[in-house]
Amino acid sequence: MNDYFEECFLVLIMENIYRLIDGFCKQSRATIERHLDRLADNYAVYSEHLKGISPHLENNDISVYVHNACIVVVCVDNYANKDELADEEIFNGEAPIYFTESSHRISPVWKLQESIRLMKIKLREAHIDSFALWGVLLSESKFLNADDMKDAWEDKDITVFDDLKDLKKWKIGVNTDEDLPYGPNITSAIESITKRPAPQAIGEHSDTEADSLLQEMVDDFIKSQINEDADSEEATGNGENNDAADIGDDEDNDIGTATTGSLQGAGFIEPSLEDVQNNLKAKVTILHPQPNPRAELDKLVGCTDIKARIDELLALNRYNAMVSSAFPGAKTHQVSLHSIFLGRPGTGKTTVCKIFGSLLHEAGALSKGHVVVANRGTFVGSRWGDEETNVRCAIELARGGVLMIDEAYQLASKHENDPGRLVLQLLMELLADEKQRDIAVVLCGYKEPMIQLLETNQGLESRFPNRFEFNDFTIEELIEITTRRIGEYRYSFTEPAWQKFKDVIEAAYKVRDPQSWGNARFVANQLERIYIEHAQRCVRESPADCSQLLQLTTDDIKPIDVPRPRLRIGF
Repeated sequence: MNDYFEECFLVLIMENIYRLIDGFCKQSRATIERHLDRLADNYAVYSEHLKGISPHLENNDISVYVHNACIVVVCVDNYANKDELADEEIFNGEAPIYFTESSHRISPVWKLQESIRLMKIKLREAHIDSFALWGVLLSESKFLNADDMKDAWEDKDITVFDDLKDLKKWKIGVNTDEDLPYGPNITSAIESITKRPAPQAIGEHSDTEADSLLQEMVDDFIKSQINEDADSEEATGNGENNDAADIGDDEDNDIGTATTGSLQGAGFIEPSLEDVQNNLKAKVTILHPQPNPRAELDKLVGCTDIKARIDELLALNRYNAMVSSAFPGAKTHQVSLHSIFLGRPGTGKTTVCKIFGSLLHEAGALSKGHVVVANRGTFVGSRWGDEETNVRCAIELARGGVLMIDEAYQLASKHENDPGRLVLQLLMELLADEKQRDIAVVLCGYKEPMIQLLETNQGLESRFPNRFEFNDFTIEELIEITTRRIGEYRYSFTEPAWQKFKDVIEAAYKVRDPQSWGNARFVANQLERIYIEHAQRCVRESPADCSQLLQLTTDDIKPIDVPRPRLRIGF
């Protein structure tokens, strides 16, 4: 019986997929060496040394850490201890440069970023996808502008520790236990980078060949994936999809270009556009149509105004179809499907967008109903002309469904040469084409910066007439979401525990920072902590009554820290 408890405990631990990445992000210069030592002793984390990664890091010491659906690549920067000025800007297609008073070198962060990009390709070739990859750079060099560059590095999914002492003397331990899931297969796939050349650059194919190949592969890809879903549902005899039982289920993984969590078996695929055309660097996630979207919409907690607005849009589309059927050739109302979703994280934008595509398909407004999720990183490339190619490819991939651009305000910039501005211009030009009727583009993001985006670009406002605002959940709605979530695992709270949990949520809600509050995601994270505490207690106590295995008590609920609003200093 103890083996059963231990297995349950390990499964619950593994569900906390961000722990590995978060652990690195929380370290400092003073703690990172000790953290690496702890990971070497962690029985749940697989780690291994690699002899460099070709072509960019072939002379660097590399350590790879694997935990559930996360991979962290630690690179030792073999450069003399000097004061350097870091720069991550790509100029005229050339790699960014770091400068000292007398010399310069290619950015080690860029090298690590490019190496991780190649790793993703090799992992997909080895059928090991749905992993979040994060990079960590250890350097003895002191980067003079490190504080200013921190956000830029994090946007590249890389944490940098500079000005380290005696780095060459560090003895970084590893845990190469082959019984751990994924570890050996992942490192062998990564090691294969040194054995095969990097993929060709997109410029090595003619535009005609690329266009033809793109259209053919996009069509085949979408059709095959949708058919696979249908076959799977027919085989199981169950077309019901419970992923959207409450808002925020699929919004727990907003980490930029690092797609998180193992999504297999949940109706998701997360291919790169490289899966459609091998030369493209852009990355997207594809969400499949739902078999019963109306029921999924009705299940959502709150969102009364959103549901009403969607019903209005669907009604007008259905009315047009009725008129066309009864009076062939009659003029019908032009209905723009392009929309703007305003709201903070965890308010359900992705969940609703997935249902939105399926509902439009049912209404006859879209031919397929799938959703392609993109962001700034999908479009902005490192070579001149990448933006136009990637925008066209994303449009083609989303044809018949929805193209959702998350944090779309990141495409707007005050800098005239920012390639994001070109992406917006290209989008508007493509959407102005009357042939682009079989697609809905949805721009998502925080309300304030999205409104600023619309104010600075009048063309966008006219192209996206449908505006949906996702408000923060009330305490009552968060409690209802909690009830649904614990019901999925057949858990129940004791009365004192239920009261304690509600008190914790209410207290956190009162002191929340509106700019960082996670809404449904906050509830999900707290429940994950409770599940883990509960599993540990059950393993420790081995209760004789099996019913206690699914009963959450006050001992399982621990105090939590909630980010509070920052005080402004100054006038």
